[in-house]
Amino acid sequence: MPTLTTNKRARFDYEILEEYEAGLKLSGAEVKSIKGGHAQIDRAFVSIDNGAAWLKGAHVSAYKPAGAQLSYDPERPRQLLLHKKEINRMIGKMKEAGLTFVPISLYTKGDLVKCSFALARGKRKFEKRETIKTREFKRERDRLTKE
Repeated sequence: MPTLTTNKRARFDYEILEEYEAGLKLSGAEVKSIKGGHAQIDRAFVSIDNGAAWLKGAHVSAYKPAGAQLSYDPERPRQLLLHKKEINRMIGKMKEAGLTFVPISLYTKGDLVKCSFALARGKRKFEKRETIKTREFKRERDRLTKE
């Protein structure tokens, strides 16, 4: 499963509670663009509207070899392919206070492009500082054990 793009800030800004995987409904040119590494999900989020899950805010650049695509919108909402039962379970979890769905990565599984996203709770400033402290402590400890 080669990862095509990741949301590096997701694990820093959010506490990950539960991870999900879904397919994406894309056009052929979008698939080629994503596989070429021309996608960004840093500011993206997952929302559930009218019984369907959508990836919003993801930027997929137009595929250059496909020629001029006049009506192409690189930030259009893209549908996540999930079963109705999964969506209903996600709606129940999302109703809890302070929880949201954050995309973590886009990757390929065979010929398909998949999206990994997570149910997450936003971290507060002091929790982020604590994360930085533990990371620096581990880095220092590893450096000292090498010497």
